[in-house]
Amino acid sequence: MVTSPTPQQVRRALARAERGAALDAAEAGVLLAATGEDLDRLTAVAARVRDAGLVGAGRPGVVTYSPKVFIPVTRLCRDRCHYCTFVETPKQAEREGRSPYLSPDEILDIARQGAELGCLEALFTLGDRPEDRWPEAQAWLDEQGYDTTLAYVRAMAVLVLEETGLLPHLNPGVMSWEEMNRLKPVSPSMGMMLETTSRRLFETKGEAHHGSPDKDPAVRLRVLEDAGRLGIPFTTGILVGIGETIEERADTIFALRRVSAQFGHVQEVIVQNFRAKPDTAMRHSGDLGLDEYRAAIAVTRIVLGPKARVQAPPNLVDLAECRALLEAGVDDWGGVSPLTPDHVNPERPWPSLERLRQITADCGFALEPRLTVHPEYVVGALVREEAWIDPRVLGHVAALADPGTRSPERAGLAVREVRPVGRAWQEPDPSLEAAGYGRVDLHSEVDTEGRTEDRRSDFDTVYGDWDEVRRAAAVVSTPGDGGPVSAPAAGVTAPSVSLAEGREALAAAERDPGGLSDAHALTLINAEGDLLRAVTGLADDLRRATVGDDVTYVVNRNINFTNVCYVGCRFCAFAQRRTDADAYSLSLDQVADRAEEAWDLGATEVCMQGGIDPQLPGTAYFDIAAAVKTRVPGMHVHAFSPMEIVNGSSRTGLSFEDFLIKARESGLDSIPGTAAEILDDEVRWILTKGKLPTATWIDVISTAHRVGIPTTSTMMYGHVDNPRHWVGHLRVLSRIQDASLAEGRTGFTEFVPLPFVHSSAPIYLAGVARPGPTLRDNLAVHAMARILLHGRIDNIQTSWVKLGVDGTRMMLQAGANDLGGTLMEETISRMAGSEHGSAKTVEELVTIGAGIDRPVVQRRTTY
Repeated sequence: MVTSPTPQQVRRALARAERGAALDAAEAGVLLAATGEDLDRLTAVAARVRDAGLVGAGRPGVVTYSPKVFIPVTRLCRDRCHYCTFVETPKQAEREGRSPYLSPDEILDIARQGAELGCLEALFTLGDRPEDRWPEAQAWLDEQGYDTTLAYVRAMAVLVLEETGLLPHLNPGVMSWEEMNRLKPVSPSMGMMLETTSRRLFETKGEAHHGSPDKDPAVRLRVLEDAGRLGIPFTTGILVGIGETIEERADTIFALRRVSAQFGHVQEVIVQNFRAKPDTAMRHSGDLGLDEYRAAIAVTRIVLGPKARVQAPPNLVDLAECRALLEAGVDDWGGVSPLTPDHVNPERPWPSLERLRQITADCGFALEPRLTVHPEYVVGALVREEAWIDPRVLGHVAALADPGTRSPERAGLAVREVRPVGRAWQEPDPSLEAAGYGRVDLHSEVDTEGRTEDRRSDFDTVYGDWDEVRRAAAVVSTPGDGGPVSAPAAGVTAPSVSLAEGREALAAAERDPGGLSDAHALTLINAEGDLLRAVTGLADDLRRATVGDDVTYVVNRNINFTNVCYVGCRFCAFAQRRTDADAYSLSLDQVADRAEEAWDLGATEVCMQGGIDPQLPGTAYFDIAAAVKTRVPGMHVHAFSPMEIVNGSSRTGLSFEDFLIKARESGLDSIPGTAAEILDDEVRWILTKGKLPTATWIDVISTAHRVGIPTTSTMMYGHVDNPRHWVGHLRVLSRIQDASLAEGRTGFTEFVPLPFVHSSAPIYLAGVARPGPTLRDNLAVHAMARILLHGRIDNIQTSWVKLGVDGTRMMLQAGANDLGGTLMEETISRMAGSEHGSAKTVEELVTIGAGIDRPVVQRRTTY
């Protein structure tokens, strides 16, 4: 379906494109219909944009391709795309004498032959989650000892790396954040075609994607976004001519631009033309015409801009037509194989490299081989210390990448005539000292004087596109029934609550605090004036009835064993890169020394957390816990946030459950429920670029409870959130705790509201976040936590580090009963700009309680 804009509309949009004006989706749609001389003018603009991009990349006149082998791990799939001939049923495979999956020997045979022919990439392609549809697939996986297809893919990627040195590019379709996180250490890049954002093609019976659950555009966009949050160089693209309208085509291109701009991880965009195949539901649909294809490539190039890499498969047009694709703005031919066919389009053989090189040269370009991961990301990882490639495959990439020392324009491309050689994928985990730990002693001036630099050295790039963050924040920080929040200066504007509504909600809370409805909870958490005083009074009464008048504390020490981190949390002023002047990492002896020193001073707990350092060995978490227990057997080890658990799980290859059991055996006693921020992805993806999603936080915490490890829980509030997020967060904690208590587990030992400290937070400096919560917000959050968590979590902690003495006393009269720890030092809040110190003596904590006539008593970690 193609709409027909008027010639005047086409020429008006074309004139704007020629002037370099930014196109909107409507103008892009008009240009997608360009023909004749208008189309020639359009492709000329696209070619100029492409040429400028190649100059900017330092390799003018270079078109790239990836020498690869195509490894079809399985042709089974749970989807039913109406144009696909790659997918088969188990019966078809059986008739042709094939197993449901290629065996390890078959995979290795293809990879070895490819390596001998000079290939550098092993493209793993397969159907989406075949075990969900085909019992035969699950039976085969069970026989081989794998839970899922993706677990098998991970193992085969390691096998190919170790035996052949080919770089795996994984293309298994829809993946979760957790799955991509586990696959990143075995593949320098991954891919998944977006194809189209058209919901019509997905939802309408008879259309191309109907009956294919993995072709839901929202799901595929989520995959692209999660890949960006994980910093994975990612290949994606648009499939043109499958029944989409011009408007839907334009929308898809702009969706790709948005995701690419937001995370900077889209290494190339494929513009692929539909080719009808026999024996498919769409066999009678016409192939996409060349002119329409040229227009799609040109518009994609212009919309995505000069920095984008735009690919068109050279085997899906006649060889002579490749010239037209280059003239439309293409700068990459994708993977071309001297060995294996294009298994998705087997009727279209690859052109020979000699002929492809000649036609590329005829258009004025040199054809150069690249790696599966594009040069910009190779250089970023090897030279600029950017976390695009996992350390365990970085050596494999470096062995094949041209360093550019003799010819700078070749930096990051493949070394000419190189032959890959297998090398160990995972070296034996080094000691912490070998990984750089113990480089800085925290007794030095770095610790006592604070940061010597205002910000981490990659401040301008690590947090992604701030304009996109601002746009998202403008939506998220709008209260559900109030006006938009004026960022960043305003606090949350509470919607007006009538006297009758307030009385009704308060009465409901008095009858059944833990069973309060969402509507009543929102009314009370927005309370002001007399209603707020009534809410805090009820919370104080519940506190007294639940835990009495004692104010508790624990004597502990915080040990932040490294501040090296590559996640990119937009609220964090603590993290550094390894090469930054203020980066530090402790050795095992230093960790043990500090734990022993704390024990000698009366501490019963060490709370240990660190940054997510890609060079930290996966087993380091076990070693750190064991080091403390070996030196001080009686010390309670309260350590490792859910984000660290995810990191350790990924690096060791253990499931969350197995990792936690091993950590417990090594000495871990409980887990801090940090890394929670707000348990709502619309908020947390504004606060963080690469942190774990809500579902994963819940999974880690629930698993810890299930294996008998108690945890705390937290909520950081007062940034881009609003009261409905606070209520939602407390509801999530309630559900987790209900499940844990039902199983007879301790679950959460406490809830800790953490007011956002804005002073040095990047998200505040960028003008996105509010300057922390107001006093009203603090009182409402602490009081409503006591009310909504009543009967579930007995202890509500208030943070003297963030609130100071007077603020802490107010919270103790609004439902809180615990002061947390003496800390001895606390680096994270101090770096964020907290002005209330980083340690308290027991006498100072007693004074806090005395100011409100409450006794202060010492407790253990788990109360």
